[in-house]
Amino acid sequence: MPDVPPHVPKKIYLKDYKKPSYDVETVDLDIKVFDDHALVDSTLVMHRQAEGDLVLYGEDVELLEISINGEALSSEGYSQSDGKLTISDTPDQLTLQLQVRICPQTNTALEGLYMAGTGSDTMFVSQCEPEGFRKITFYPDRPDVLAVFTTRLEASKRYPTLLANGNLIEQGVVADAPDRHYAIWHDPTHKPSYLFACVVADLDVLTDYYTTSEGREVTLELYAKAEDIDKCHVGMQALKDAMVWDEVNYGRAYDLDRYMIVAVSQFNMGAMENKGLNIFNTACVLSSPETTTDIRSFNVKAVIAHEYFHNWTGNRITCRDWFQLCLKEGLTVYRDQSFSADHQSSAVQRIDDVSMLRAHQFSEDAGPLAHPVRPESFVEINNFYTTTIYEKGAEIVRMLANTLGPEKFRQGTDEYFRRYDGQAVTVEDFLSALSVADSKIERFIDWYRQPGTPVVSGHQHYDSQAQTLTITLSQQTRHVAGFDAPKPLPIPVATALFAKDTGAIVAERMLLLEEDEQVFTFENVTSEPIVSLLRDFSAPVQLNYDYHDEDLAFLLKYETNGFNRWQVTQLLVNRILLKGHHPSIYLQAVADTLPQLAVDDPMLAARLLDIPSARELASAIHKDYDPSSIKQQREGLYQQVADSLAEQWTALYQQLPIQGYEDSPKARGARALRNVVLDMALTAQVEGADKWAQQQYDNASCMTERFGALKALVDHQVAGVNDYLADFYERFKADELVIDLWFSVQASAEQVSTDDITALLEHADFDWNTPNRVRSVISALTSQPTVLWTSEGLDIYTGAIQRLDEANPVLASRLLQVLARWYTLVEPQRQMAHDKLSALQKQASSKHVLESLDSVLAAAQTQST
Repeated sequence: MPDVPPHVPKKIYLKDYKKPSYDVETVDLDIKVFDDHALVDSTLVMHRQAEGDLVLYGEDVELLEISINGEALSSEGYSQSDGKLTISDTPDQLTLQLQVRICPQTNTALEGLYMAGTGSDTMFVSQCEPEGFRKITFYPDRPDVLAVFTTRLEASKRYPTLLANGNLIEQGVVADAPDRHYAIWHDPTHKPSYLFACVVADLDVLTDYYTTSEGREVTLELYAKAEDIDKCHVGMQALKDAMVWDEVNYGRAYDLDRYMIVAVSQFNMGAMENKGLNIFNTACVLSSPETTTDIRSFNVKAVIAHEYFHNWTGNRITCRDWFQLCLKEGLTVYRDQSFSADHQSSAVQRIDDVSMLRAHQFSEDAGPLAHPVRPESFVEINNFYTTTIYEKGAEIVRMLANTLGPEKFRQGTDEYFRRYDGQAVTVEDFLSALSVADSKIERFIDWYRQPGTPVVSGHQHYDSQAQTLTITLSQQTRHVAGFDAPKPLPIPVATALFAKDTGAIVAERMLLLEEDEQVFTFENVTSEPIVSLLRDFSAPVQLNYDYHDEDLAFLLKYETNGFNRWQVTQLLVNRILLKGHHPSIYLQAVADTLPQLAVDDPMLAARLLDIPSARELASAIHKDYDPSSIKQQREGLYQQVADSLAEQWTALYQQLPIQGYEDSPKARGARALRNVVLDMALTAQVEGADKWAQQQYDNASCMTERFGALKALVDHQVAGVNDYLADFYERFKADELVIDLWFSVQASAEQVSTDDITALLEHADFDWNTPNRVRSVISALTSQPTVLWTSEGLDIYTGAIQRLDEANPVLASRLLQVLARWYTLVEPQRQMAHDKLSALQKQASSKHVLESLDSVLAAAQTQST
């Protein structure tokens, strides 16, 4: 008889939402950190707002004392089970006092209060989103309970940095313990417990100041290890830029006297927007030209802006429940993408946004983990911090903004802030506020309710006698098991008509496809044009339009929208790789376009040579996906591009000499294009290209140039590559983030083997307790599916998930999601993957991993039915 897989815990449903029985007015916390534990005293002033018992949540906390209105409760006065503390027969107004013991030193899940670092280089830091506060003390830990927090921190003086939310109101030495000190912080704004934060550490600080548009003087502080403070200047400038941008574009000024950011190496997320005290993964805040690539440096700016923008879209207005996660994340991602577009090539920013969406979110939508932007149920909310919530959520907001136009969208967001400041709200509330500018906005609610990526198909007909062009568009979304049949959605399709003879735009219009099929007519069109659809990616859909390859080549030459110039190359490449089209038209179009574009916009020129990742291509294959075949086709096309332009690479590389470092869009573009040209030249075996790579590494002015050269040396196994890897390690072995690059460049190498991966995992510098280091190897492995989808590769990958399942289940579950589309593989890989996942299911214990495995393994049955 087969073993029965572990039972997945009970689901929580949106439809079952009820108000908490008690609200919390004020919270006084006293957190004392000792060598092997911490004591947490809390005083909660509460009042009843609905019928029911008083329910508090707590995990991995030991209850020492509990009293109501000054009277201690005996063990018969409350009950504890399944992470809940329940008290019956409580008065409508009460003061609850609790003392608990926790152990941050053994908390490897990196949720609640935990110790990061090792030896003498340790710190204590909190991470409470979504449900980590219950690992600090018992509390009604849900986002619709908003309270005013006052926090006292106490610790040994060897941790001189004591931080919490809000404003510092008192600090000093503990009277009866002169080797200990304390600090008291007060946050005057009402906030949910997931926004609570505290830090106990020994850190240096970079300080600056900002005067808001309302005249408030704000102290800005970035905390990091002493050796990293010189890498905080980029982040500080990004913070000030974000504060200005939010005032100009949304009328939102900062509301506290202090804004703090703390850099932490062991952190599951990129960053966390805790009110006034943001906790950041070091990878998202530290930056310098010598140690940080342009891509990561720009990401630092974007993430700092994202967390700052949360102050209004997430903190001042928060989520009623965790099903509304997209409400704060989708809107804030849209805002940070808009900020980023104002600070580099807007076309390239849009390309980056859409590349991320297509490679990850489209893949998610195409597999068993597909879910609505607002989920209907979950077992573990951490499993829904996905690209669907974030990136697709942002695309919905973008559609709303484009449909309303700039003035009406600003009118709608002003109403949103006016109406709901200080409240916990829903997606419907957001759409209701926007609808004051245009009532049709509320029709977009179905984008939040149903999963799947719509496919927009279409064709055109030109009537020369009537001088009209009719465009017929239709939409279809796959039916995801467990959900209602999909409805037609409102899909904005930005459209332009180009004259064939001149390449000029003769008409522009935003088409709104709202039915299964619609016909749109353009009048006074004197000759049949070339149609450009979905300009600037006006909706998160797949486009299947009746284009000839020659039409796409025409648009590459004449499109005025930079994003669409890239998009037509992607359409051509997908036709070549997935439909067997001949590459000649694509190759000629790129050859004709690249030289001038390299001068006008080198960053866009670099992206023009993009070939979709294996993961993105795999998401379009629903059966018999053969990783080796896709790899061979991708490499074959890349080789053809390199060979067909072989005569251009030398001239292009010489046009892009290494110069003194400059942080500007054009300089970043030149560096990006140089690295692409170098790789292409090595692929085409251009004479001397190996010397270019060696010289670029030796003479680099910044990490983008040095790492670009190292990656080229590794991927093409240039003579002496091991010496360069050794040199890179010796140069940067003291910098954890750079050594992450050293691990990742080897784990993602074109010729990587499972033996190479095993050796990296056994390296003395590999650390299973640091998520960045784990991702640098395990996540990098997924870029080489021909290695991942082997017996040895899956053993390594599932072994990592099993190892992390108990220690860090959030990270384990997120790694697992990469394997979700195993059922599309060819045999025998399909059966092998099924067996490996089934074996993992028998070993898993966390609800995070069990929920994901349950969905992933159910995929085969769903597909067969």
